[in-house]
Amino acid sequence: MIGSIDMSSAQGKGQPPRDKQTRTERTKRDEILAAAIARFSRDGYENTKWADVAVDVGVGPTALYHYFDSKQHCLFVILDDAIREALARFDRITADEPHFELALQLVVADAFDLTVLDIERLRVLVAEHGLLARRHSSPEGQHTKQAARARTRDLERAWTTFLERAMDAGAVSKSDPRLLARAVLGLYNSIWHWYRPQGSIPLEVVSTFYGTKLLELISAEPSLSEGLRVA
Repeated sequence: MIGSIDMSSAQGKGQPPRDKQTRTERTKRDEILAAAIARFSRDGYENTKWADVAVDVGVGPTALYHYFDSKQHCLFVILDDAIREALARFDRITADEPHFELALQLVVADAFDLTVLDIERLRVLVAEHGLLARRHSSPEGQHTKQAARARTRDLERAWTTFLERAMDAGAVSKSDPRLLARAVLGLYNSIWHWYRPQGSIPLEVVSTFYGTKLLELISAEPSLSEGLRVA
């Protein structure tokens, strides 16, 4: 009967359902990203061979090109993902919390609520962000690079706007909101140049110390730093 189609036959014998196949490919892509993040974080982007990532994932080198057209394209995706997630978390917290003082505390605490993979990705971001100035040969890679650069500006703009509003409300001392936003982001990013998840300093210690310094830099109420803890 017209309209009654056996989808299993239409997809071909031996082929997984389309949604299951999509999930499998997404999982493999995530595995490649995680392996690349670990390698880039530990050995550096320039010192990592694309074939090393393939070995870590357990696939042949050519299989990587099904997901990324080059090692550089993979890096751009990692950088874009890191910035996009940071911006989404910031927007979510500041939009849901109408009180500037509490929003600041939540934003700073959230900035240290990180998994090992999150930290490794941040290490790659601060170490390799300058490579976003390079041109990529493929349209997809170029698009990802441009998206990451645009989101970097969006994150700075979001912080600037939030701080400006907090200043107008009297929650933060008056100063240049754009310069303050850059100072806050600069101090936070500096952590990931040296911090390592396997190092001798626990993340809780880093969170308390730098969280307090960030709030002091913003000139928020000192009492706000008392509740800073990693979730």
